[in-house]
Amino acid sequence: MTTEPGTSGAPEPPDRTDDIGEARSNSAPSSTVAEHLDQLLGGPARYTIIELAQRAGVSVDLARTFWKAMAFPNVQDDVVLFGDGDVAALQEMAALVDDGRLDMTAVISLLRAQSHMTDRLVLWQTEALIEHAARTLELDDVSARLVVLDKLPGIVDVLQAQLNYAWRRQLGALMVRTEAEVAEMRQPDTDPFHLPLQRALGFVDMVAYTRRSTELGSRALADLVQTFEYTSRDVITTHGARVVKTIGDAILYVADDLPTAAEVTVDLIEALHAKENMLPVRAAVVWGGVLSRNGDVFGPTVNLASRLVDVAPPGAILMDPDTARAMSLTPVARRYTMVPRDVADLQGLGQVMPYELRRVPG
Repeated sequence: MTTEPGTSGAPEPPDRTDDIGEARSNSAPSSTVAEHLDQLLGGPARYTIIELAQRAGVSVDLARTFWKAMAFPNVQDDVVLFGDGDVAALQEMAALVDDGRLDMTAVISLLRAQSHMTDRLVLWQTEALIEHAARTLELDDVSARLVVLDKLPGIVDVLQAQLNYAWRRQLGALMVRTEAEVAEMRQPDTDPFHLPLQRALGFVDMVAYTRRSTELGSRALADLVQTFEYTSRDVITTHGARVVKTIGDAILYVADDLPTAAEVTVDLIEALHAKENMLPVRAAVVWGGVLSRNGDVFGPTVNLASRLVDVAPPGAILMDPDTARAMSLTPVARRYTMVPRDVADLQGLGQVMPYELRRVPG
């Protein structure tokens, strides 16, 4: 990417190997983490944000935008924080704009996406390792975290390789789904108010979670939340549906067709009910148009599913009338009954007469 006026032709910063970098490499690291950081990031920190921009051949504003898009805090001009790996990453993203493959809006969106997901990923992975250390070595939480900090670099390569594998698998699956969906479209959509994706949404939450969470110790609360999320993810993905997000005591998922969402939801209610010490759960299933952005889904269909689950009795699965009607026209309709319930006043949506979805025994 070309530099902005005022940065082009700027003298290259002095090689800091003789001072900061050399001093850091020749002296004992301040901690085990500091030593591991140098290995993880491909070398010691050598550059300020200004020097990072100069070495990458971009403006300082762009370097700051790059760093901010990855959800890191602002860096003062005189703080030495960046290394050669940061220079290479910034150059790669800038090249996408320079050669016309992407514009800056797309680049920033990609940076935000990968940073948001990897931030949660590394936290999840680390917590899993801490839990493993505490359980298998019979350690308290603090001791388990110290063990993980020491042992984590030994499995970095495996974690990175598995991330690359999972990413390619997930992208491949999305490509297949997108191809099938596009093939079914008859003509381009020109209605600006039309939500382009027809999806079935499922919403499941735990009843009385807020009250119950104040009565549990940290280990019991962690077990409750983990059992709910792991069981939900296993049932949802086994049937070919996809988790959109978890929201503490609730999980939102999406399926490409209504029968799949119905089967997922019934099986999920049963699976959670069978778990020891699990709170009662309830659910809603809604069919309609959604907008997909930033890994999430939006639109009236999402709001309707959320409001329906709020009024569902424990153990019940509610549908709105349109979804119940659509379900009655599917090839698997004979496997279910849809029982009308009392009219409910849904916040922001008015009165709706829900239908309770039940699977026919046998």
